[in-house]
Amino acid sequence: MASEVNIVRISKAYGAFKAVDEVSLRIRQGSFVSLLGSSGAGKSTVLRMIGGFELPDTGRVEIGGKDVTQLPPYRRDVNTVFQNYALFPHMSAAENVAYGLRQDRVPAGERRKRVRDALDMVQMLSFAHRRPTELSGGQQQRIALARALVKRPSVLLLDEPLGALDRKLRQQMQIELKLLQAQLGLTFIFVTHDQEEALAMSDQIAIMRDGRIEQLGSPTELYDTPRTAFVASFIGAQNFLNGTRIADTNRLEAEGAQFTAGRVAEGLQPGAKALGAVRPEHVALTRDEPVDQPNRIAGQVAAVVMLGDALEYLIKLEGDRDLISRVQRGRAAGLPNTGEAVWASWDAAHFNLYPHEDLQVQSSRM
Repeated sequence: MASEVNIVRISKAYGAFKAVDEVSLRIRQGSFVSLLGSSGAGKSTVLRMIGGFELPDTGRVEIGGKDVTQLPPYRRDVNTVFQNYALFPHMSAAENVAYGLRQDRVPAGERRKRVRDALDMVQMLSFAHRRPTELSGGQQQRIALARALVKRPSVLLLDEPLGALDRKLRQQMQIELKLLQAQLGLTFIFVTHDQEEALAMSDQIAIMRDGRIEQLGSPTELYDTPRTAFVASFIGAQNFLNGTRIADTNRLEAEGAQFTAGRVAEGLQPGAKALGAVRPEHVALTRDEPVDQPNRIAGQVAAVVMLGDALEYLIKLEGDRDLISRVQRGRAAGLPNTGEAVWASWDAAHFNLYPHEDLQVQSSRM
C-alpha cells in the first residue's frame, strides 16, 4: 500500500553550511516525484532525512500520516536505492536480494518466493545465480532495485540510481522505472541533477536551490511557466536578454529596442533591470525582416549544429551577444547558412520577464 509523505519545515546544517532550509513538501501516495538540483542544492539531504539516515535539526517527517522523524531507517516503511548499488560482491544476485529478508527472519519458503517474484519483476530471474562482478551496470541496477522492492516498502527512495550508466542504458532504465512505478503503485521519490531524467519520469518535480525548493510543479508547468529565471534556465535551454522593464508595461527595453512579453514574473518592479527569456524552439529565423513581428532582432549565423531531428542555429548579435534557435530539420530548407545575415523573431506569448537578480543560473545566452 502506497503512503503519502509529508515533510514539514525540515532544516539541516553542517556547521555554518545550511544544507536544507525549512523545506516543506507533501508527496501524494502512489506518485513519482523528483528532487532536481545541482550539486549542493540539498536534494540528497532531504532524501536522507525522509529515509532516516539523517535527523533534521528542525521540522518533522511524516509517512502514511505517522511522525517518523526520530525513527531509524529500519522502522520506516521505506527502502532506498543508491547510486553505487552497494551489492555484496561475494553473494549471488538472489542472495543479495534475499539479504534483507534474512535479517527480518522471513521463513525460507516465503523468502524464496519473494526473491523469485522480485527478480522476475525487474527481468533478472535468469541471472539469479550470478555475482555482481558478472553483471553489467544496468543489470546491477536492476538487482539493487529488486533488493529494495522485495521488502515491499510503501515508499521507495532513489538517490541518483542511474548516474553510473551510459546515456542509452540510462534512457532505457528511465522507461522501465516509470513503468514499474505505475505497475506497483508505490510512492517513488527520486533524486537527480539531470533535468531530462526528471522530465521523462516525474509526476511532479521539486527544483531545489541553496537548500530550498525554488518551484514545485508538473514537468509541463515547470517548462512552460517557470516562476523565476533560475527555473527557466535549469529546465530546458533558454535565451536571456538583459534590459529594463518599461514603466507599468510588459515591455523590455534592451539595446535600443523594445520587446513585448506575455508574462511578467512576480517581484519585477517597473523601471527595474530585467531579463527577457525565450526558449530556442520558439525563435523563428527568416532571411527578410519580419516587420509584422514586434519581437525581432538582426544577427548573423555563426554555426549550425545537427541534433538528430532538429538543427540548432547559433546567431551572433551586436554587443558580442548570441541567440540560439532550434528548428526542425524539415522546416530548415531555405534558411541562411553559416556566415549569412538572419532575422530572429518570437511571439510575445513565449517571452517572459524576470527580475535581473534571479539570474544565478546554469547558463545565459544573451
